Parts: sequence; structure tokens; C-alpha cells
Amino acid sequence: MTQRFAIGPRETASLDTAGLREHFLIETLFAPGEIRLTYTHYDRMMVGGVQPAGSAVALPCPESLKARFFLERRELGALNVGGPGQIVVDGTVFELGHQDCLYVGRGAADVQFRSADPAHPAKFYLLSAPAHAAHPTTRRTQAEATPVEMGAAETANRRTIYKYIYAEGLQSCQLVMGLTQLQPGSVWNTMPAHTHDRRMEAYLYFNLPPGQRVLHLLGEPQDTRPLWVSNEQAILSPPWSIHTGCGTSAYAFIWGMAGENREYTDMDAVPLDTLR
Repeated sequence: MTQRFAIGPRETASLDTAGLREHFLIETLFAPGEIRLTYTHYDRMMVGGVQPAGSAVALPCPESLKARFFLERRELGALNVGGPGQIVVDGTVFELGHQDCLYVGRGAADVQFRSADPAHPAKFYLLSAPAHAAHPTTRRTQAEATPVEMGAAETANRRTIYKYIYAEGLQSCQLVMGLTQLQPGSVWNTMPAHTHDRRMEAYLYFNLPPGQRVLHLLGEPQDTRPLWVSNEQAILSPPWSIHTGCGTSAYAFIWGMAGENREYTDMDAVPLDTLR
């Protein structure tokens, strides 16, 4: 497990490209047979990825958590962006197909990740936040995620939003998690841009064709910064920062939040003509 410390807009304004990538980009999330975790001090969110190979991969408990097991004081969201797989929680097996989600509540002591076919492995994207109460471990398939169509072809942002963990969906203490799929010919996400000072956000960009990229924009609305992002890389977005992006082709991304509340609509819009 690696750590990322929180920095403010003044520090961010002084960073070059290498510095921006060091603080806000997680370059490698998935490796065969491994689990990789990044602990961020933005609302103590943990971002991770696990790609089971021939055998199950257990959710470890890093020593720095000072806990008996990973979810002793935490909750977990897992969304599969790979082939079919299973998550076994204290002996109960949950089947997860492509783009299905599992919420695992506080107190689950033993969590194992498996791929149904190692030749086409599952890839579980993980988000974890501190939890003050236990909610039931529950699966939600993509078909159950209440898709919402947004955007327009004229503004190049036609997209389908799937909400999994949120106030009207899978219950949690503070974790919010969902997925957005851009339609062919559309490239802009989260536009108009916004901030939400009450919670941080993390993005996983995926379903990018080989050789294509997303130009992710972060920073204060009047002092924005760019980052070029590859397939299956993640961005950390501080509460004070905008988060929007434009791809060289259609793509998908998983958004996840932790902080003051679980209201999906809690955001502070930034008018387009004020961005700099």
C-alpha cells in the first residue's frame, strides 16, 4: 500500500507535470495475481485494484491501519471492469459479471477475490472509506443500476450514468460509487464542470481503446491543470478541485466519493465562461 498526502490549491499551482502526476494520478492498479492499494489523506479514501489469476487473492490488512482486519472500521465498494469473477465475503459467494458492483459492509473479516477464467480475469476496482456503522453486504448488477441518460450530441457529451452505491441505492455510511459510459462520438465527461467542497472524488478511466487517451482537467476553476490519462488509470480529485475530461475516443469511467454526505446531486456548478 502506498500513501498520498493531501495538498491544497496553492501547492498545486506550483507543480509541473511530473509533480501533478505524482500527487493525483495512480498509474498502475491492475497486475496479475496482485492487489494494489493507495491510501489517500483526502477523506481517508483508499483506492485499489485486484486482478485474480489462478488462485484467490485475499484483501490484506496493512499494518499501518492498526486494525485486526481491513474492514474492522471501513466499508468497501468493488466494481468489476474485467471478466466474470467472484468475491467471497466471510464464506458467502457473490458472482460479479462485467460492470457489476458489490458493497461490503464494515465488520467483514475475510474477503477473497477470484476470477472465473484466468485467461479472461476479473478486474475489481476498489474504493474504501471509514465507516461508523455496518450496512449489509449487497450486490448490484449493472442491469439493476437504474441508468440515466444525460448530455447531447451537440455538446459531445452523450453519456449513460449507472448509480450503484448512493442514497437511493446500495446503502453505505459515506461511500458513493457509480459508472459513466460515453456514447460513440461523445468525448466530454462531467461537463459542465463542478466542485463539491464537502467530499473528495476518485476517477478510474477504462474502456479506452489502445493508443487513446483522456485529457483530465483538475485544479481551481480559474487555475486549471491538465493530466493525460491512459486506460485503467485513476485520478484523485480534491474537494476544492474541478474534475472533467475529454477523450480522444469514447470511454467509460467509475466515479467514487467520500466525505460529508451521500447525495449524488451535491455539487457546486462552475459556469463554462468562468473556467481558466
